[in-house]
Amino acid sequence: MSTLSGEKNGQIAFAVGLLAGSIATYLLTSKNKTITNAPKASTARNDAASTQSMPDEIRSEMLSRNNLYFESSNGMPDITNACVLVVGLGGVGSHTAHMLARSGVKYLRLVDFDQVTLSSLNRHAVATLKDVGLPKVTVLCNHLRQICPDESRLVLDPVVKMYTGDRERDGTMMDPPDGLEKWDIVIDAIDDVPTKANLISYCAKRDIRVISCMGAGGKADPTRVHISDLRSASRDPLATAVRQRLRMLAKKEAKESGEKITNGSGVTSGGWISCVDDDSKLAVVFSSEKVVAKLAAISDEQKEEGMHNFGAVDNMRVRVLPVVGTMPAIMGQTLAAMALCELGGKPFSPVGAERVGRNIRHKLYQHLRSREKKLEDKLTPTLKEGSDNYTTDGTYIGAIQIDPDDVEYLMAELWKNKCAISGSRLGTVLELYRWDMSKPATPNNLVLMCVKSAQKFEKDFVELGDGRKGVDEVTRARIEKRLTMCVLDAEEE
Repeated sequence: MSTLSGEKNGQIAFAVGLLAGSIATYLLTSKNKTITNAPKASTARNDAASTQSMPDEIRSEMLSRNNLYFESSNGMPDITNACVLVVGLGGVGSHTAHMLARSGVKYLRLVDFDQVTLSSLNRHAVATLKDVGLPKVTVLCNHLRQICPDESRLVLDPVVKMYTGDRERDGTMMDPPDGLEKWDIVIDAIDDVPTKANLISYCAKRDIRVISCMGAGGKADPTRVHISDLRSASRDPLATAVRQRLRMLAKKEAKESGEKITNGSGVTSGGWISCVDDDSKLAVVFSSEKVVAKLAAISDEQKEEGMHNFGAVDNMRVRVLPVVGTMPAIMGQTLAAMALCELGGKPFSPVGAERVGRNIRHKLYQHLRSREKKLEDKLTPTLKEGSDNYTTDGTYIGAIQIDPDDVEYLMAELWKNKCAISGSRLGTVLELYRWDMSKPATPNNLVLMCVKSAQKFEKDFVELGDGRKGVDEVTRARIEKRLTMCVLDAEEE
């Protein structure tokens, strides 16, 4: 009987869904004429004649699954009012822009100078054979307008132009929409080193959040895709080249201004170049897979006539990259996922590419436990009268409130396997230390430090009464912001 009832309910649900879809189609097609031939002008500006208003109930149903996901953070209003700039609409950027539009982002400025080619069709998100020869911007806008024909809900701002980093040549390309101080997020899907570095430096200098994609060519393993800061992007030739380019730009500026850009250990410590080590400013999507396919060979014709005669644009690469279409799509969707979760108030903390062995995790846990026990034994005589945990100077003493399994999360996800103060990485000795000594050793009060930073921190605690006082303001603010992102609850030992 229950089986028959379930089948009947399923049939009813199917019928209701079918009816709702029919009503939605009727409302949209009867409201205005259906879009048939989308504009093919090189600017691809929104054509008022081909747009429609969309009833609230239809739009609400389109975004219902997203609403459920962001319900706890009440994040959908932020997404549906967000303004995002996407630079580069090839295999990566087209997938990113496509998903941002489907997910409700209100304003998208789409920048690309290139046209769809036959070879683009193995990886572009929406291009078809009939689109070959059209600007990628035009093709994407035409498709997105069919998904959401209402200009008041999806504003498309296409720019068929190459970003260069030169204000005179770029014009107002980087300017946010009227009334906004800066973009909510900039997506970098450029595959050319100089322009990629120019875009990143431009945003870093203006404190604009950037999510950037590194190389997708010659790779295919989806399990090797990671999100990290730029310095952590390993086995990625594009990431290496971009780091070098950014450092060169920063050195040039530092030389002109007489400033230092490192703390002596090679790690950036101030100014816009610090974005290389700070994934809250610049997050990068990269693959740690070793490139398994070579660039296409130079043809006899190219050798004879000169390579410089074959580039579509001056200073752009000429040799063809081998690309399995799945990798750009995966990386483009990864960019979109990170952007949406940040916009919607549910940011995630990506797992680092470097894994930490169980023995190392256990050792860190035991070292923390032993260190806290010694401190407790030393300070117990100074406990406040009537208190079991607080000394007369406000220091908390007591059992640590994490378990061994928490150590991997703290190391790999929260602190990315590097010293929170100096940026030193695996290869040096790292330990977990309590950040605020007036609070217990909970997951959101433990910071990963190298030996040198830890020694100074402990010395400052003794001499200044608070180890944090010896940490510069910028680093301290970054660490404390990171601690607020900890998702683990404290556990009494």
